[in-house]
Amino acid sequence: MENYFFIDGNVTSPLGFTANGVSAGVKAYTNAAAGIADEPIEGVKSGKRDLAMIYCEKQCSAAAIFTKNLVKSDTIYVTQKHLQNGRAQAVIVNSGNANACNPDGYDKAEAMCKLAAVALGVAEDDVIVASTGVIGQALPIEPIQKGVDELKNILSRDGGTNAAEAIMTTDTVKKQWAVQLTLDGKTVTIGGIAKGSGMIHINMGTTLSFVTTDAAISAEMLKSALVEAADVSYNMVSVDGDTSTNDTLAVMASGLAGNTEITEKNDDYYKFTEALTAGFKKVAKMLAADGEGATKLVICKVDGAKDEAAAKTIAKSVICSSLVKAAMFGADANCGRILCAIGYSGAEVNPKKIDVSYKSAKGEILVCKDGFGLSFDEDKAKEILLESEIDIIINLADGAGTAEAYGCDLTYDYVKINGDYRT
Repeated sequence: MENYFFIDGNVTSPLGFTANGVSAGVKAYTNAAAGIADEPIEGVKSGKRDLAMIYCEKQCSAAAIFTKNLVKSDTIYVTQKHLQNGRAQAVIVNSGNANACNPDGYDKAEAMCKLAAVALGVAEDDVIVASTGVIGQALPIEPIQKGVDELKNILSRDGGTNAAEAIMTTDTVKKQWAVQLTLDGKTVTIGGIAKGSGMIHINMGTTLSFVTTDAAISAEMLKSALVEAADVSYNMVSVDGDTSTNDTLAVMASGLAGNTEITEKNDDYYKFTEALTAGFKKVAKMLAADGEGATKLVICKVDGAKDEAAAKTIAKSVICSSLVKAAMFGADANCGRILCAIGYSGAEVNPKKIDVSYKSAKGEILVCKDGFGLSFDEDKAKEILLESEIDIIINLADGAGTAEAYGCDLTYDYVKINGDYRT
């Protein structure tokens, strides 16, 4: 039985947290400085929210994990430094400019933290900072300064949705969620917002995600739960095979729910981690479904692998295959592409035991049995694959390992979006 349930909410659902997002004009100033567009007119904003702030009324336990890309935004180095003590109280994040690969990137990231700290009356090293957007262009501080001055006056329990919008880039929908559970007789809430649509690959791939909770939990246990939950959710998503320079998944815990603090891996820890994982898997599906140009969410479900590691490797290989993704776009039930991706995954499998089927709201069809392609009803298969959510189900009959990976189809629009991303 599940120990949690989803509610309508986001980062401001847990006790102690407020947030909001404003239109600061970060991309307009960035493009003007790069000569891509005319100078922005004073006082004219882009119309889209592009600067967000999350604040807690008290200092929190905090933890984060980041991109595995060796080329990183300086926001990551600043946030890593600030989280060395496992504490934080606020988040400042902009979209429209990644603040990556810039000679003054570190100074700009620190400047963002200082602006937030002064506005909120908190310590500078209690601020988490993040950026997302175009890489390799200088981050303008002027619009962020103005945006922070505006934000500090409008932080509220109702501002979480605006914050979710402010971190979007090519996203077409806001990603937000909240879940509740009972720990030590107290109601505990976990909420989050995320962004991500393209440049998304295993090991977090251009996602920014900010999570809050009112659970009382130590920074050490919070980091452990974060890693465990991300390993089977965020790290199982791929849209296009590109891992970003800016990926940040950060969590703050206020402790205001009043439960006995979780300081070891006890029953409450596992209940908390289970609920956190459920929230992350919900977001993982949102990220994949909203892949740049995507029309379909594709979930690869592997069963019967030698172990969990093999199942993960195979599921990732299938979901990352450009040929599989293109076949899903064309509603082509080509099992050869699935078998090919399994074969080059690097996992140990017996090709003579592989079964493959496709499933959606329109039904399920077996297309491969014991490693051999089957004759099947092509019209039925196409009907199944024309749905907006498709499961690729693989049974390896070789052990107890299971895993899921989350991806999308590859469409013409993906190329269009990324062909002129800067403008």
